[in-house]
Amino acid sequence: MWNCLIVLVERATYVLYGSRFAFRVNMAAPLMPLQRFCKLASLHVCGRRRLWSSSVATPPSLYKRLLLALTQRFYDVEILLNWRSQLKSQALQKKNAYYHYTQEHYGDNVASAYFILNMHGSFRYAGQSEWFRSDSSGKFSWDFVNQKDSLLEEVDLGHTVINQMGLGNLVGNPLRTLSLRGCHEVDDWALARLHVFQDTLEELDISCCPHITIGGLAALRNLKRLRRLNVSSLPRLGSPGLVIIMLEEMLPLCQVTAKGYDLSLTQLGGN
Repeated sequence: MWNCLIVLVERATYVLYGSRFAFRVNMAAPLMPLQRFCKLASLHVCGRRRLWSSSVATPPSLYKRLLLALTQRFYDVEILLNWRSQLKSQALQKKNAYYHYTQEHYGDNVASAYFILNMHGSFRYAGQSEWFRSDSSGKFSWDFVNQKDSLLEEVDLGHTVINQMGLGNLVGNPLRTLSLRGCHEVDDWALARLHVFQDTLEELDISCCPHITIGGLAALRNLKRLRRLNVSSLPRLGSPGLVIIMLEEMLPLCQVTAKGYDLSLTQLGGN
């Protein structure tokens, strides 16, 4: 059996690499075990392949080398991306955290005002015409601290990172107008939490919010005092014509504004 195996390996090696290597194998095979013989043959094959590749193949392009580097560092890149996502989530949670210390020492109204200004939003007290807002660098006047008994009436948090948890900082104020225009963190859960303003809220702007669906709009049925509602440019809103009809039936005293949709009869008929 041993002799037959040697003959087969010798013939195969002769066909691949010529008589010179076969002669060496034939002379050395009876003196070495089979494992060592196979190891020697594999090393010879690898050496010939490296010689061929170095003499014939062209060096890889910069694009291929970049892909190879990313492939070798795939798990490192994945860890970095996960770490970045966690840091972003923690920063968002911290920014929307409840201002318990401010509320405990200065009251609900001052805590709400401080939260809005830190969010780069603006507000107006009831019975006043002046709006409090931060500048482009995030700085603002601290005069609101002296108005502990003043209630917030109009709040503009458009294009901020407020979410459903941050809305808890506004509870306790009889808001009449609330703008959440272009808030990327406002979703259906945030709209469901607006029921705390059902006795006072008259104007609501939730236009250009990319995560609002028809499920969140259905939660607005609790806002019975609502008189103006802006639902323009909601990208995840399917069949906007039918949704507007539903809102008008659900809130018969409310004027619904819906721009940025195709409300043609063709679309309604197709749906």
